[in-house]
Amino acid sequence: MARNHLLMPTALIMFAGLTAGCVHAPTANVATAPALKLLEPLPGLYTAGQPDAGDWKAIHARGVQVVINLRPPGELKNRDESAEVRGAEMRYLEIPVAGADGINDSNARALHAALAPTHGNGVLVHCSSGNRAGALLALEQADFDGLPKEKALELGRKAGVTSLEARLRQLLDAGR
Repeated sequence: MARNHLLMPTALIMFAGLTAGCVHAPTANVATAPALKLLEPLPGLYTAGQPDAGDWKAIHARGVQVVINLRPPGELKNRDESAEVRGAEMRYLEIPVAGADGINDSNARALHAALAPTHGNGVLVHCSSGNRAGALLALEQADFDGLPKEKALELGRKAGVTSLEARLRQLLDAGR
C-alpha cells in the first residue's frame, strides 16, 4: 500500500514534466505571414481584402512586387497606403473602382495594362473585401485573355467575388 502512494506522485511529476515541454514547443512565426488571407486565383497573382498596415512586409516576402489598390480615394481614411507599400519595397498602383459601376470595360483595361509588365506574376490586387478585385480580374481575363464566360466566373469566385457576381454575369453575357 505504501508503495502505491509513492508511485502516484512520481507519475504526476512525470506527466507535469511532459506537458510543460508542450507549452514551450516552438510555434509558427506569425510575423512572417500576414493576418490577411491572400487568395491566389492564378499563379503568382493574389487578391485580397484590405491589408493591415503591418502586413506589407510579409506580403512582399510572399513574392509580391506590385500592389494594385482598387479602393477610390477617401475610402481608406487615416492611412497612406502608398507610403506603406513603398516602405515595404513594392510598387504601388491605384485603379479607383467605385462599387458595381466601377466593374466596367475601362477599369478592366486599366487592370490589364497594370498586370502586363509582370504578366500578373508577383502582383496583389485588393479592395476592401476582395469582391471588386475578384470581379474586375474575371472581367479582365475574359476581355483581354480570352477566358470563356464560365471559366471567368469560376476565376472570379476563386479571386473573391461575392455580391458583385450578378454584375459580372451581366457584363460577361453582353457579348464577351
